[in-house]
Amino acid sequence: MPVRITIDIFSGRENPVVELSAKESQDVLERLKPAEPLVQDEAEKTATPILGYRGLIVEQTGPQAAAKDLPARFRVASGNLVGGGMAHRASDSGFEDFFFSNKGYIKKLKDATAIRKILNQELPRAKDVRDAFTIQPLPFPIFIICSCAPLYEPAWWNDGGQKQLHNNCYNYACNYRSDTFAQPGRAAGAMYTALTCASVKPAAVKDALEDQPGANNKCPEEGHLVALVIAPNVDFHWYRKGRNGYWSHKPGSTQVTNVDNSGHLISDPRTANRGMYTDFCTFMVVKHGHIKIN
Repeated sequence: MPVRITIDIFSGRENPVVELSAKESQDVLERLKPAEPLVQDEAEKTATPILGYRGLIVEQTGPQAAAKDLPARFRVASGNLVGGGMAHRASDSGFEDFFFSNKGYIKKLKDATAIRKILNQELPRAKDVRDAFTIQPLPFPIFIICSCAPLYEPAWWNDGGQKQLHNNCYNYACNYRSDTFAQPGRAAGAMYTALTCASVKPAAVKDALEDQPGANNKCPEEGHLVALVIAPNVDFHWYRKGRNGYWSHKPGSTQVTNVDNSGHLISDPRTANRGMYTDFCTFMVVKHGHIKIN
């Protein structure tokens, strides 16, 4: 049964996808047979939605899974396997190193060299983030500061299916489900042409977001506040300010979260740990019913 592997690294852009042959798929499934079980903390950290590299998503495509001891869809990160009720070490704990090597299956991508360049920085950063990340429930204030802001309702977005997988940070920030992994400017026929503040911001304006660079983290009288950040020439990411004054976000096709890459609540995206998204571009306002994204 063929296997599809997605490199889960971007938040705004579509992730790179590698389609494997039957022979290659058999090799991958053999390498990824589950070994010893993970402890709970390891499993939770592997599944935590962070910005930057989050692992490989492995999918057994077709009507029936070839490897009965592996779920149809699961994540591989730092040699750990999680998903579909599984939480184990991989038999080949160095599978990611092989996959990204010159002989690995990443070579099937047309832009393999560019992706490797990004990964050279992101792989060690991701390991440091996960090692330092503390899994603990944080009290999320329930008072209302921004009465026009959307409800923080992660369970609605985090369905593990259509809503979660096909809506990205831009969809979430705008509180607009399109199921298209929305791209700034695409609905208006004026999509960005470079992954820079100077290109992505005007594309969002074409979608009817209002640029408010002087908002200074203050709630607007109408609509809700969002923030655009950029990983220079790599990707874009968006945050949105909630009713309680704190911010939340959705890294790519992963779950909605209200913490940054340090596991801290986000009081201001300008000072949050944003990983590779080092450029803070601007605050913008989304007025409900005014925008159209796709």
